[in-house]
Amino acid sequence: MMGLLFKYFNSKFKDFLFFFIVWIFLFPCIVFSEPYQRETPVVRAVRNISPAVVNISSEYEVHRRAVPFSGQHPESFFDFFFKDFFDPGFDRKYKRTSLGSGVIIDGEKGFILTNAHVIKSTGTITVLLNDERDFKAQIKGSDTDSDLAVLQIDTQQPIPSVSMGNSEDLMIGETVIAIGNPFGFSHTVTTGVISAVNRSIRTDDAVYHNFIQTDASINPGNSGGPLLNINGELIGINTAIYSKAQGIGFAIPINTAKRIVSDLIQYGEVFPVWTGIIVQELDPRLAAYMELPENTLGVLVKDIEKSSPAQKTNILPGDVILSIGGRPVSSLQSYRSSLREFASGDKINIVLLRNGKRHQAPLVASLFPEDRAMDLSENLIGIRVEEISSQNRSRYNTKVDKGVVISKVLENSYLFEIGVRPGDTILKLDEHVVENVDAYEKMIIKYRLKSSVVLLLQRGDKGYYITVKL
Repeated sequence: MMGLLFKYFNSKFKDFLFFFIVWIFLFPCIVFSEPYQRETPVVRAVRNISPAVVNISSEYEVHRRAVPFSGQHPESFFDFFFKDFFDPGFDRKYKRTSLGSGVIIDGEKGFILTNAHVIKSTGTITVLLNDERDFKAQIKGSDTDSDLAVLQIDTQQPIPSVSMGNSEDLMIGETVIAIGNPFGFSHTVTTGVISAVNRSIRTDDAVYHNFIQTDASINPGNSGGPLLNINGELIGINTAIYSKAQGIGFAIPINTAKRIVSDLIQYGEVFPVWTGIIVQELDPRLAAYMELPENTLGVLVKDIEKSSPAQKTNILPGDVILSIGGRPVSSLQSYRSSLREFASGDKINIVLLRNGKRHQAPLVASLFPEDRAMDLSENLIGIRVEEISSQNRSRYNTKVDKGVVISKVLENSYLFEIGVRPGDTILKLDEHVVENVDAYEKMIIKYRLKSSVVLLLQRGDKGYYITVKL
């Protein structure tokens, strides 16, 4: 009996001794342990990048002409379609300040990347740095199609800039950081995750493609600010063009922006590449007629331009383009959007379908030759233009001294059908003033991949806005 009791107490003593020793070693660790690490990767990224995020403000004047309704009937078939905007009215001037964000991408040269809509219709642009210094900025280049713009400031000395990341290897669910100035609150930080990639956004004015979608809050004032990965690298430019978004943010991928930024810095605008492939939509009826496999998505090669990059490859009329540069092509719109990802000299790998088999067709893109711009104008919208000279003023009986005069209108064109004739003058193409033939040709080349353009025509003392499908 005593032996059993001894064994019992002996085992209990050993257990007590074991726990006592463990407690002796653990107690100091518990009492004197370090607090939880508060400096997370997000904190470090924000600390490092905040000096490269800027606040952009701009002042500008808006001229609005109030045009009373005259109640008169149109005098001609041409007037029937279009509203005369030269009726007597009065001007109103508004001075506004718009707020947005930007990120310094080159601290040596003072280049700042932002959204084009942030600086739209601007007068004086002021850039405020994180250290409260402010600078007057110049617009180096702006592109409304991509909604990107580059500003430049003269700082006399290098300033902090962001490190470029890679938006091609983004992972759904990875942490992202947005920094900007929403509603004027300087350097506001929000975090979230990547919700999706390759999103398309339809606005009142246009359709934007290949967006990064995130649940990080992006509000007015955040536009133009950086979207960062957890390492503080720039992977996108935040934009707030989608007014219906709640709890959803969108950003332009930085790999898309890099090519555009290069053109904006070098030329002040973006020139789409030229492949020489003329395509058309592939609708279900056409696909059935061509006996294509069910649910085939792509665009149909309608023709190949002479002496073009495509003519040097094995691409033929009747082929169906399935992808460009690894990006699937499902429509004419996605085809045009895919081409905007490339610059002159880039090798583009095109996958096409011919006789039920897939083929690879690599080509090297180039810029559209300027000496073929007038032929392009005739093919796209059915007109040729000339400079406004004293001879043309006499020939067409016009007193206009700005723009370009239409010298030829193809009889099977839309413009001919609605009444446009030689002698009419083009003052603007989309939002840009047409100063001369050289400017007109550059605009035609630049906008040739768009679905439509708006012309401002003048005849006599009357002006007309005309939308032309390309």
